[in-house]
Amino acid sequence: MTDERRTAIALIAGSAGMIITMIFHPGGKIAPEQLEQVIRLNIAVHSLALASIPVLLLGAWGLSRRLDGGDRLAWAGLVLFALASIAVMNAGTLNGLVAPKLMRQIVAATPETRGTWQMLLNYNFQINQAFARLYSVGASLAILLWSVAIFRYRAIGRGVGIYGVVLGSVTAVAICSGLLTPDRHGFAILIFAEAIWFLLAARDMWGLEPSRDAQQTL
Repeated sequence: MTDERRTAIALIAGSAGMIITMIFHPGGKIAPEQLEQVIRLNIAVHSLALASIPVLLLGAWGLSRRLDGGDRLAWAGLVLFALASIAVMNAGTLNGLVAPKLMRQIVAATPETRGTWQMLLNYNFQINQAFARLYSVGASLAILLWSVAIFRYRAIGRGVGIYGVVLGSVTAVAICSGLLTPDRHGFAILIFAEAIWFLLAARDMWGLEPSRDAQQTL
């Protein structure tokens, strides 16, 4: 199997994991009798996301390798995406592994201590949102850089580049300006939009012939 196809598989698998995470991500008001069920689902979907992010990053590495034209534009995109991946893994850890314990503490707390635990849960959420913003901007700029590299070197289809330039520019500006917030709904929109880009890139990578460097290695 060629490196291009391995890259495509990683991009597809990582994107699928993130899509599934957002589809089943719990939200809204929770009745006390639903708490444990929601907590188990919350841990499961965030664990899937934490497992999917390194796979997606591996696909991004293969994509950057193929898009590299000597000016390090694609590698700059990879560095941004790697830093963004660290941020979103922190966000997923806070929301998927820390928040459930705080929720249990709130339910078990006395009236005197419940306010403290609720404050800690809110603080945890604010940190989660900060990391989610870092990911949103970093990943958007990474896609923008990769898309510019597509235009410069035409390694894969121009359609992917056009969509990436629009997506990366619009989402970065929307997050920085506050028009798009990384709450459950806003983050889901971002993840689905990015997943489409990665899947389109994976489609084009699947059909590519091995690069010259890979052929020389073989």
